[in-house]
Amino acid sequence: MPAEDEQRETWETFRELVNMTPSALEKWLATDDSQAAGQHKDGGESTGHASGRAIVGILRKKQSDLSDADYAHMRKVNGYIHRHLAQRPSGDVSDTRWRHSLMNWGHDPLAGS
Repeated sequence: MPAEDEQRETWETFRELVNMTPSALEKWLATDDSQAAGQHKDGGESTGHASGRAIVGILRKKQSDLSDADYAHMRKVNGYIHRHLAQRPSGDVSDTRWRHSLMNWGHDPLAGS
């Protein structure tokens, strides 16, 4: 697949899966629930929280300004969200670590519901 086609597919999937606006994601990332979710290395920032900050930067760029590193991160985000959605717990997920973790990656599973 040509690189342009791969990038377009990555971008389209990313825009479908990342359903939070940059401002909503920034606001979420500032919460205690956001900072508590996910895997923390050495007591520092979680992988998902760091990813959320990178996602905000990607969302604020023009598509024509995206770098290869941005596309690599979008592919990582797409894979994470797909895998995590497949693990949805039963019942009300509104205040679960599962939802909080997904939101760190820019996807609110309750958006639009």
